Amino acid sequence: MQAILANYSASITELKKSPTQLLNDANNEVVAILNHNIPSAYLVPSKIYEKMIEIIDDYYLSLEVEKALNSDEKPIKVSLDDL
Repeated sequence: MQAILANYSASITELKKSPTQLLNDANNEVVAILNHNIPSAYLVPSKIYEKMIEIIDDYYLSLEVEKALNSDEKPIKVSLDDL
């Protein structure tokens, strides 16, 4: 059995009727869209999607910082006034 990773769910038929109403009914939280009781998609409000993208960007930036800190390159000292 596949997990449903949302507190709210709806059928594809309900999604076709009114996506905006689904989000309103779910209090602007993620809605699992089910096809034969199996999640086929997730309807994600824009604010949550933007936050997800921000977290992903921060994660990839942290990987780059970690790579730079662990490299053998000699650090360059810079004052904040130079920036």
